[in-house]
Amino acid sequence: MIAHFDRLVAAVQRNCHIADARHAREMTLCTYLLEMREFYRWESGIPLGDPLARAEVGEWLNGREALWETLAEHDFAPLRLAGVEYEPFAVADINREILPHGLVYGAGIGRFGKPHFFLGRLARQEEKDGLTVLVCACEYARDLTAIPAALQGGTVIVRREALRQWLWEKAEAWAMRRTPGALARALAAYGYPMEGGDPRAALERMTDAETATLILHERGEHAAGRRLGTGWEERLAGARKRRTEILMRAVRDNLADCLVTLPALIERQAWPSLWFWFANLDGMRHALWPAMAGYDYTKVGAGGTALQTLVQCGAAHWEAVAHQLLASDETAVEAFSHDAAALALA
Repeated sequence: MIAHFDRLVAAVQRNCHIADARHAREMTLCTYLLEMREFYRWESGIPLGDPLARAEVGEWLNGREALWETLAEHDFAPLRLAGVEYEPFAVADINREILPHGLVYGAGIGRFGKPHFFLGRLARQEEKDGLTVLVCACEYARDLTAIPAALQGGTVIVRREALRQWLWEKAEAWAMRRTPGALARALAAYGYPMEGGDPRAALERMTDAETATLILHERGEHAAGRRLGTGWEERLAGARKRRTEILMRAVRDNLADCLVTLPALIERQAWPSLWFWFANLDGMRHALWPAMAGYDYTKVGAGGTALQTLVQCGAAHWEAVAHQLLASDETAVEAFSHDAAALALA
């Protein structure tokens, strides 16, 4: 283990607290309370699905908000490793120091300008298609919103613990209603018990499979980035309206999945992952892609070519739309964000 490991964890966690102090209350109340509940679970080491003591969660929440009040105006602190101080967003430099010790560090700016930090244990590292893939197991420090995967330069970081939590929340929400659909089909394929039973083995199978899907998606984002150039990231980072950012991210996500994710899943015959993909085609991505939203997911795996055709058409369409957005001024892009039909692939 790296020297002064506890100090490193404390330094990363403090930066996480500062980020949360500045941005956590920008969520809707419902989302905020759900995120805080699961953050308490993670911090307390309580297994997914185990009941939480409401009074204890409430006391912890009050204490966390009080801590945030003391940190909101503080600057993010550098991380000290082997006598050298690194800026907290110097991810590549920091990982060069800690990867040999089995650790992974992540930092970046996420949706709506919120900074994110985490420190975890390296599960595996691989090189593919010019990308370095770092898969992280347990996490030692994190902020309120755990992002399952991110592409940073030529490196993909996947956080299995964050992914497992997100998958559990999806399954838990489905279990409250048990409505038929693509998600029900995916859960059944992974062996998620429809009535009673322990779903944790199924959750591990889902985590394994969807880790692979996340890597595919980030490879797709890398491929999309090569086609769109640096101007796309600059426009995305400079988006002043939330709906503009949501639109641009949805277009890029659709392009990434058409370039890599969906062709690979079809080739691998990874039908449960494809059903899960359909279950998560929502929000702006759903509004932009009526042709895919209306596809009969029950035909996945039937051997037809309709899905491949939709994906091929999508690759050309979303690349063209992305270039259209790049050529448009901010006012026009904002207008598109309120009229998704103007860019839709029907």
